[in-house]
Amino acid sequence: MHAKLKTIILLFILLVSMAGAAPIARIMKSEGNVLIKRMGKSTFTIPGKPGLGINNGDAIKVGEEGFAVAIFIDDKSVIKIREKTQFEFIESSNSRTLDVEQGTIFNDIKKEGRTKTFRVETPVSVASVKGTEFAVVSSPAGIDQVFCASGQLDVQNLISGQSVVVGPGQKAISNAMGNVMELPFTPDDYPADPEGVQPEIRTEPQSEPDTEQPQQQRQRQRSTEQESQEEPDEEPEEEPDTEEDQSQEQTESDDSSSESRPSKPEPRKPFGMGLGVGSVTIDGVLYNQIALRPEINIGKIGIGLDLVFYIDNDGNIKEDEWDFKSDPGRILDKILFLRWGEESDPFWVKFGSLDNVTLGYGGILSGYSNMMEFPTVRRIGLNTGMNIAGFGGQLFMSNMKDFNRGGTLLGLRGTYKISDSFPLTVGLNFITDMNQFSGLKDIDEDTYPDIFDDFPDNANLWNDTDGDGISDYNGGLEEPEGGWDIDGDGDNDLANWAGGTDVEELKGKPFSLADNKSSVTGFAFDIGYPLLKSKSFSLNVYTEFNFLSFPEVGSDGDIFYRPEYSGKSFSIPGLRASLFNFLQLNYEFRIKSGYFVPQFFDQSYDIARVVPEYIDGSAIVKTKDMTLFADSSMNVGLGGHFGSISADAFGFGSLYGSYTNMTSETDTVNSFVAALTLNAERIPKLSEATAFYQRSNDKNPFDFENPSVNTVMGYRLGYELGKGISVIMDYRQFYRYTGALNDDGTGKLEPVVQTTIETSFNF
Repeated sequence: MHAKLKTIILLFILLVSMAGAAPIARIMKSEGNVLIKRMGKSTFTIPGKPGLGINNGDAIKVGEEGFAVAIFIDDKSVIKIREKTQFEFIESSNSRTLDVEQGTIFNDIKKEGRTKTFRVETPVSVASVKGTEFAVVSSPAGIDQVFCASGQLDVQNLISGQSVVVGPGQKAISNAMGNVMELPFTPDDYPADPEGVQPEIRTEPQSEPDTEQPQQQRQRQRSTEQESQEEPDEEPEEEPDTEEDQSQEQTESDDSSSESRPSKPEPRKPFGMGLGVGSVTIDGVLYNQIALRPEINIGKIGIGLDLVFYIDNDGNIKEDEWDFKSDPGRILDKILFLRWGEESDPFWVKFGSLDNVTLGYGGILSGYSNMMEFPTVRRIGLNTGMNIAGFGGQLFMSNMKDFNRGGTLLGLRGTYKISDSFPLTVGLNFITDMNQFSGLKDIDEDTYPDIFDDFPDNANLWNDTDGDGISDYNGGLEEPEGGWDIDGDGDNDLANWAGGTDVEELKGKPFSLADNKSSVTGFAFDIGYPLLKSKSFSLNVYTEFNFLSFPEVGSDGDIFYRPEYSGKSFSIPGLRASLFNFLQLNYEFRIKSGYFVPQFFDQSYDIARVVPEYIDGSAIVKTKDMTLFADSSMNVGLGGHFGSISADAFGFGSLYGSYTNMTSETDTVNSFVAALTLNAERIPKLSEATAFYQRSNDKNPFDFENPSVNTVMGYRLGYELGKGISVIMDYRQFYRYTGALNDDGTGKLEPVVQTTIETSFNF
C-alpha cells in the first residue's frame, strides 16, 4: 500500500513538473541579437531562434539592432519585441504577466480560447487587458507610455495607486513621480512596428461586457485628469541614464532616448548634410557665411566637417580661410570632429570639437568645452580612452594646435576597479595648462601676441613706436622696403642718430610667447563605491582630494608677474543618487585651504584663461588665477556645501542646477550654475532650445543686475520655418575688465557678446 502511494505521489510530481516545464510560448521570428535566460539562471545564454520554446519564468532580451516575435501556444496571442527590450514571462493559474524591465513591446491579445487575465508590468506601472491590441514603451528613466489601438486598458501607477482607463486612439503616460494621465495620440505617434505593420486605430465604441467601464472608474479617471490638468508640465519623457556621467550633463539635451520617439530608432544615419546661411563677426568685421556641414557615419567611425565660406560686404571671400599652401594647419579647421566608438566601448577616441568634458568627479576639470569662442577661434581637441579588465584610462587635450605655441590644456586619468563583487574604484588625475599664454591670439605666429605686436599680420616685424607704419630699428627680422624708422620720429633721417638729444626712446622687445610661460598644474585622487544599485534607485559614495599649483612667473616690474601660490581641497563625503534615472542628486561637503577654487577648468575656461587689459594705452595680461586671487582673502580656509540636481521636465526638456556655498569667519564664496534644454519635439515650430547661466566664486551669484568677470551666459534657439529648415540664433555673453576703475575703486567691466544667426537646412 505504501509502495503504491509513493508511486502515485512520484507520478503526480513528475506530471506536475512536466506540465510546469511545458512551453507556454514559442519564438516565431527573430533577427539580430536575441537571447533567452531560463528560469533560475543568472545570464542570457540561449540564442532565441525561431521555434524555440519559452517556459514560465524565462526572460528574453533583444539587443540594439534586433527584434523578435513570440506567440502564446494556447490562445495564439502575439507579442512583437523591439530592440533594447528585456522582460520576463510569468504565468499563474489565472493570470499571464510580462514583467518588463525596459523597452518596447507590441501586443495583439486574443479573447478566444483564453481564460487568464493579461498584464504588462513595469517598475512603475501595470496595464491590464482581456482583449486588446496595444503597445508599451518602458524607459529606464521610470517613464511608461501605453498606446491603445483597439479595446480598452486599465493602467495603474504602482507608486501612487492612481489609474486611468484608455480606449482606442488614447495613451496613458505614467512616471516614477506617481503621476498617470490619459492623452490622445495620432497614428504617427504610435511606436514603429518592427515588421512595419501599422495597426488600424479603431475608435468606434466598444460593446464587449468585459470592457464596460463602471461609474466609479469613470469618476476616478476624471479625478486623475483634473490632477493632470493642474500640473500640465508634468508630461514625462525619458532621460538618458546619467548615473555614471561625471560631467552631470550640464547643457546636453536628451537626444539619446529612443523609447519616447514615435518612429523606430536607428543607428546614426550613414550620411547627413547641414547647410547654414547667416552672418558672423570675426575680428570686428561682419561677414555673411555659407556653411556646409556634412556628417558621415560608418559603423563606429564618425566624420563631421565644417566647410565655411565667409563673404564680406563687397562680395569678396575671406581667402585666408582656404589658404592651405601657406598654412597647411588650416586643413584641421575644416574638421568639426572625427570619432571612433563611444565612451562605453573598450576603446574610443574623438578628435576636434569637445563639449562637456569632465575628469573624475570634476573637482578640478568639469564641463569643459573648447567651443565657447567658435567660430572666431577654432580649437582642435582630443579626447580618448580605454576600458579593459577593470582598468580605465583617459587622455584629453583642449587644442592640439597650441603645441606649436608652447602648450595646451592637458588631462590624464587612470582608474582601477577591484572586482565586480567588490566594485571599489580608485582614480588618479593629472591636469595641466602647459602655458596659459598660448591662449593669446597671434595671427602671424611670430610668438608676439597681437595685443603687443604692431604688425600682427607680418611675421617679420613687430615694433612701431610712433605708429607711422614703418618698423623701428631692430623691430623685426628683415629690414622693410624703404628702410627702418631709425629713431621712431616718423622719418628715416640719420642726422640725429649719432649722439643727438632729440632721439625718441624706442619701445623695447615686446612680450613674446617664446620667452614667457605661465603654467598651472593640478592633481586629484578619488575613491568611489556604489552602496546601492537597482532599477529604481542607486547611491554612490566617494571622496576626492584636489591640489592646484601655480609657479612663480617673471619678477616685479615685468609686463607679467605672478607670485607662487597653491591650494587644496577635500570632498568628504560625496554622494550621488539616482531615482529611476529620472532624478539625479549630488552632494559634497567641501573643505578648502590656500589658493584653490573648485572646477578651475570649467566650461568657460578658455574665455578667462588669459585676458588682456589696457591701462593708459598700455596693455597688460592677466591669467584666470590672477583675477580670481587678486584679493588675498582667497587664501583663507573655507568649508561648505555643494549640491546639484538634474531632472527630466516631464517630457518638455531637462533641467540642471548647482549651488556652492563656502564660508569662513570673515569671507563667503558662492557659485551658481543653471542650464535648461527644451524638447523641441513637444513644442511646435521649435527645432532646438538651450540656455545656460554660470557665475562662480562670487559673494552673491544671484546679483543679476551687477555681473562680474566670473559671469557667463548664453542660449541657442532654433525656429522651424518648415520641415528641415530652421533659423538658429546662437548667443553668448561674458565680461572682461577694461583697465579703467569705477568710482568705488573696482575695475570697470565691459560685456563681450558673440552672436551668430544662420538659416539651417538639414536633409
